[in-house]
Amino acid sequence: MYKEITDQCVNWIKEWFEVNGKNCNAVVGLSGGKDSTIVAALCVKALGADRVIGVAMPASNQGLNDADKIAEHLGITFIVAPIGEICGEFSKVPHHFSWSVQSIQNIPPRIRMTMLYAIAQTFNGRVSCNCNLSEDWVGYSTLFGDSVGSFAPLAKLTVTEVKEVGRVLGLPSIWVDKTPDDGLPASMSDEQKFGFTYDTLDHYIRTGLCKDKSVKEKIDSMHKKNLFKLDIIKVPTFIPDDSLWQ
Repeated sequence: MYKEITDQCVNWIKEWFEVNGKNCNAVVGLSGGKDSTIVAALCVKALGADRVIGVAMPASNQGLNDADKIAEHLGITFIVAPIGEICGEFSKVPHHFSWSVQSIQNIPPRIRMTMLYAIAQTFNGRVSCNCNLSEDWVGYSTLFGDSVGSFAPLAKLTVTEVKEVGRVLGLPSIWVDKTPDDGLPASMSDEQKFGFTYDTLDHYIRTGLCKDKSVKEKIDSMHKKNLFKLDIIKVPTFIPDDSLWQ
């Protein structure tokens, strides 16, 4: 089953690039987490290592988190583009107000996406979105940050399924099973912040079943509140009457 899913992902990437970027490179933001690692590995299998560029973008308080080792393991081009100083410039902007905590937390992922697109335009690339279905379901991404990109190979796969794809690709368990962490300074894993596990979330997504009523209600609430992130630009549904132009 997961071999078939992996092959489908690889073929989808091949077909997408044939239409949307023939001979272009895949530009992948490498955080050192499982999602970006697996996206990079899928791109290598689909396009070849010479057409994949991994980009690590540590903030001032972050290291590479194995991104350099992952790039070496996959045999891909690796770029380190620190964003600490850029983020620091935002602190100089307000004069009559203070940034909200959430806006401060969302500045780095939005800067990273700007950096990725700049690198993609420089190196004939297309930027990957590394989000998975589980994260998208509960809105666990930053709008116009890690939630976007030009192609999203994992968008229809839960965390559970993404891990299995990583195993099919032969990636080391230390990367595939790494504890999900958004990198924000709370020293808590994703699951600790959620109040439920990815296993519980994934089971609910695929079956509609959840034993704990309070957890079900929390998942439903998070899903509903964050649907706007999946339909980014709203456009009018009406069509102007032709007579207006006559």
